[in-house]
Amino acid sequence: MTALAHSLQRKGHEVVIFGIEDTGPVVREAGIGFQRIGAEDYPPGTLKRLDERLAHLKGIAALRFTLERVKHSARMVLRDGPEAVRAAKVDALLVDEAEFAGNVADYLGLPWISIALIPPLLADDRFPPFWLGWAAGQDWLSRLRNRVAIQLLLRIATPIGRVVEEQRSAWGLKPHERPEDQLSPLAQITQLPEALEFEIRGEKPAGLHYTGPFLHAQQRPEVNFPWERVDGRPLIYASLGTLQNGSGAIFRMIADACAGLGVQLILSLGGGMDPASLGELAGDPVVVSYAPQLELLQRATLVITHAGLNTVLETLSEGVPMVAVPLANDQPGVAARLKARGACVVVSRHRVSAARLRKAVKLVLEEARYREAARDLQRAIQQLDGPGRAADLIEEVLGLGSAQPRA
Repeated sequence: MTALAHSLQRKGHEVVIFGIEDTGPVVREAGIGFQRIGAEDYPPGTLKRLDERLAHLKGIAALRFTLERVKHSARMVLRDGPEAVRAAKVDALLVDEAEFAGNVADYLGLPWISIALIPPLLADDRFPPFWLGWAAGQDWLSRLRNRVAIQLLLRIATPIGRVVEEQRSAWGLKPHERPEDQLSPLAQITQLPEALEFEIRGEKPAGLHYTGPFLHAQQRPEVNFPWERVDGRPLIYASLGTLQNGSGAIFRMIADACAGLGVQLILSLGGGMDPASLGELAGDPVVVSYAPQLELLQRATLVITHAGLNTVLETLSEGVPMVAVPLANDQPGVAARLKARGACVVVSRHRVSAARLRKAVKLVLEEARYREAARDLQRAIQQLDGPGRAADLIEEVLGLGSAQPRA
C-alpha cells in the first residue's frame, strides 16, 4: 500500500493510511500520512504477537486463525473507522480486500475501490479460491469443484459476514446479498500481473483490473549481511517469509536438500527464529535472521519460497525460477499460478521432505524451461508500472484529475 501511496502522491494527491499503531512507524518513515485506529484492541506489540502465533500454524488451522483475526479486525474497523475517516476529511477510500472498510465508505457516502494485495477474491467458478493449490481448469467438473470450494470458504467466513451485516443493519444499510457485494461496485484493482494469472476462456470478471507488483525498493531498511561469505557458487536463496517462519524442520530439510549440489545456500529465517537454534546444518549454508532480499535475488540462480505473493513478484522481477513450499493462506493459490506458468516446481507441505526438495531443486537447476518461463514473466513484469497503473485507474474510476504532473 505504501508503494501505491507514493504513486498517488507523485500525482499530487494527499494520502493517509489507516492502521494499528504497529504499522505506523513503517508508514511514517515512508513519508505517508498515518491515522491510528484500534488503539483499544491493538496496543503496540500486538502485531508481533499475532504473527508469532501464525508462524506455528499450517493449512486449515492457519486459515481459521487468519479468518478469526480478520473478524476481530473487521469489528474494530467498523467501530473506529467512521470517526477516523471523518477526521481525516478523505474524499475516497482504497480498501484492502482483507479488510472491510468498504462498509465504512457506504455508511459515509464515500466512493471506494477494492485493492487486492493477494490473488483477487473472485466468486467466479473459473477460478479456484485463493487458498487452494489446484489449477483453474475450465471443464464442467473443475468448475463444479471450484463452486463447492467457494461455498466452503464462504461458510468458513460466516462469522466475519455476521459481524459486517450486524453493523450494516445498525447503520441502516441494506444487507449484502451476494459474495461480490463485499467488493467495490466501482473497481477491483490487483497487483497480480495478468501474465501470472490462470488462463481462462471468455472475458475476465467485470470490474477487475490487473496492474503489476506494488514494489518500492527505497522503502527497505538496510540489513547487515555477511557478504564476504558469498563465494561465487550458484546461489540458492531460501525464505519462508516473515509470517509462517517458525518452521525449523523445513529449514533443515532445505539445507539437506541443497548440500552437495555445488551451490551456495542462503537461509533467511524472517525474524521468527534465532539462527543458532538450527544448530549445524548440512552444506554449511549462510543463515541469517533477515536478508537483503532484493540484492540477493539479483544474484540468485534459484529461490526456495513459501510462495507469498510479494516474494514471488520480487523473484520474477529478476527472472529467477522457484521451488515453492506453500504453507498457508493465499500461498497455495500463488504457487498454483506459478506452476501453471511453468516457473516453479511445487512441493506440498503435507509431503515435504529433504528427498522431495532435492529432486525439485535439481529439476529446476537442470532443466532450462523453468528459467525460460521465469524470464518470460520477467519480461512481462518489466513492461508494467504496477503502482503507476493503479494510480491512473483510481483517478479514472473516481473521476479525478492529477493535481500536478508526475515527477
